[in-house]
Amino acid sequence: MEQESLVQVFKVQGRDKLGRRLLRIIGKLFPAKITEQAVKKYLEERIFPELGSKPFCVVYFHTNVRRSENFPGISTIRSIYEAIPAAIRDNLEAVYFVHPGLRSRLFLAAFGLLLFSSGLYGKVRYVSRVEYLWERMRRGEVEVPEFVREHDEELEDRPLMDYGLERDRLCSRSYDAPAMDISARSMYSLRRIS
Repeated sequence: MEQESLVQVFKVQGRDKLGRRLLRIIGKLFPAKITEQAVKKYLEERIFPELGSKPFCVVYFHTNVRRSENFPGISTIRSIYEAIPAAIRDNLEAVYFVHPGLRSRLFLAAFGLLLFSSGLYGKVRYVSRVEYLWERMRRGEVEVPEFVREHDEELEDRPLMDYGLERDRLCSRSYDAPAMDISARSMYSLRRIS
């Protein structure tokens, strides 16, 4: 039963512009309450055989990942990564981290090298908008969920969300309230500080 919930999370589909296979991972659909063994077994039985022994990339959609709902924890992710056979790990060329939040960026900047090998840490590429994925792969090569597209549109309308200066609609009760005071008086005092 646990493995059935992973079918929507992990999917090998398409290729990037260099011809490398793509492993799509949707973080929002990852069950927070799942055993490491179930994930490892699923990857060994269904994903690794599809990837084969050729170079591949990961496209990880971090959109709407919430710690309590769909994040298994960094120790679980680390142990899953360490359980991947060395031959498969060596073939990983890049990890495209789509819609990383400020916390994710800060956490990886502070602890990424400690938790993961420098090889993996150096392969992470932050992608703030889906449109930037198309620089590395052709449109339509990887299926982008509708909620990811909607979040992307919201980011276009509210760019301060990228930097943690404005909350997204899932965390904020006052959706249209400004994230900070931008009146002339407050801007004047900010200029005096600098």
